[in-house]
Amino acid sequence: MGATMTQLIDPSAIHPAALELGRRFADAGHDLSLVGGPVRDLFLGRTALDLDFTTDATPDRTLEVVEGWADAVWEIGRAFGTIGLRKGRAQLEVTTYRAEAYEPGSRKPVVAFGDRLEDDLYRRDFTINAMALRLPDLELVDPHGGIRDLHAGVLRTPGTPEDSFSDDPLRMMRAARFAAQLEVEVAPEVEEAMTAMAQRIGIVSAERVREELVKLIRGARPRAGVDLMVRTGLADVVLPEVPALRLEVDEHHRHKDVYEHSLTVLEQAAALETGPDGPVPAPDFVLRFAALMHDVGKPATRRFEPSGAVSFRHHEVVGAKLTAKRMRALRFDNDTVKQVARLVELHMRFYGYGEAGWTDSAVRRYVRDAGDGLERLHRLTRADVTSRNRRKVARLAAAYDDLERRIAELSEQEELAAVRPELDGERIMAVLGVPPGPVVGRAYRFLLELRLDEGELGAEEAERRLRAWAAETL
Repeated sequence: MGATMTQLIDPSAIHPAALELGRRFADAGHDLSLVGGPVRDLFLGRTALDLDFTTDATPDRTLEVVEGWADAVWEIGRAFGTIGLRKGRAQLEVTTYRAEAYEPGSRKPVVAFGDRLEDDLYRRDFTINAMALRLPDLELVDPHGGIRDLHAGVLRTPGTPEDSFSDDPLRMMRAARFAAQLEVEVAPEVEEAMTAMAQRIGIVSAERVREELVKLIRGARPRAGVDLMVRTGLADVVLPEVPALRLEVDEHHRHKDVYEHSLTVLEQAAALETGPDGPVPAPDFVLRFAALMHDVGKPATRRFEPSGAVSFRHHEVVGAKLTAKRMRALRFDNDTVKQVARLVELHMRFYGYGEAGWTDSAVRRYVRDAGDGLERLHRLTRADVTSRNRRKVARLAAAYDDLERRIAELSEQEELAAVRPELDGERIMAVLGVPPGPVVGRAYRFLLELRLDEGELGAEEAERRLRAWAAETL
């Protein structure tokens, strides 16, 4: 059983803005409580700059209380009872006690304000988020055993999970996200309800689902969150390309299926991220999501060869298209879509390097095609090696070490990451005496290929080659 009690909480662990705001509301005759994630994080030893509060004050009254105190105020959530504030570096949201639910078939919650803290806590998603700290007295209110469940590492709902997920189906995605972020296990009844109600996630807007998915992938244990989505059927609605991988056997016959391989690559890619000053600071969504999606083209490209082997020719190209399509459906921005899809498309480019070797021209093209994603591509390619054959793993690692060494050596000789023709468009037009148009584009591409094949030639030699090319082709 939970309880309302006075708990020994060090006031220095509470953000000063929260204590100040609590005193202002008390002086104005209103209740104010820190609630949800910030309270949970107090018991996890984490500090937060995004602080959520709940109050019996209406939004209009909240605005009166914070006038002259907050550095900035915004009212974008006013219709839902929420007033946003900024105090120094802290972001604060003050929400009137409320109850929230979806009408059948609706994508938007219907909001009704309440007048009791306990009722407000009952409508929250999980018990570990249904705790409040009354301010400024620091009285802990935990009617549903959130502290107990937090210590046990279990995710439960204050009421029945069926009622909770019916009120807001996005909570099923949050359950998967918390499994990844907080490394908690969902209670059996919660997973059962998620499985029975998974299709209901379809009424939630793509933008809200996307935000939860990003947090899940960036979590400490993303594999657990993805696997929960797949087990319960949430992924069939949100990310159907991933559960489809369970049906496929990968070409190396080293894994139970491509799905398990993809989860392993996700884990290994995350382990290769760097610190904040490194080239791929953790947690990196683009790298991790590309790792998860890198083989989604295999179901569509599977072929059974006469020898009995299974092939997946060009699955990286098909997979890049499927990945981009899914990300656009989830309303990702164009830049993120391009970055992830490009990594998926390029993840097979390295294979064969160790046996055949590459010319300097091929190395230049590898760098050019990867562009800003080169450091991520390095990590994705290394993470994609999940064989149990230690000799094979060592051979591939040595080959990729050699490729990175050659990239570094060539980079010392020329600015590889920004390979461009030695003549720009203006100079091309001047040399050939042509106006802007298709000829300039063709000449530019010729010079780019020349640059990639032979390296730096100098402007004078580039002009000579350009004139020779024009004499033969124009």
